[in-house]
Amino acid sequence: MSTIKKTTGIILISLIVLSTVIGLLAIWDIIDVQEVMKKVFSSIFLVFVSSVVILFIFSVLFKDNEKKA
Repeated sequence: MSTIKKTTGIILISLIVLSTVIGLLAIWDIIDVQEVMKKVFSSIFLVFVSSVVILFIFSVLFKDNEKKA
């Protein structure tokens, strides 16, 4: 289970770093990112929500298994 948490953490950190780089490029007018930032934040939100749901499901399943054992 710790590998799932590490993988999820690495994915979220990668998305945040990517959005930060895109944001900095937009601030310096190197790229025009009106639609790109909207898609990046939507992607980050979607990954965050799905990872929260997955972690919740795993915590409930493993918690129930520990009580039965």
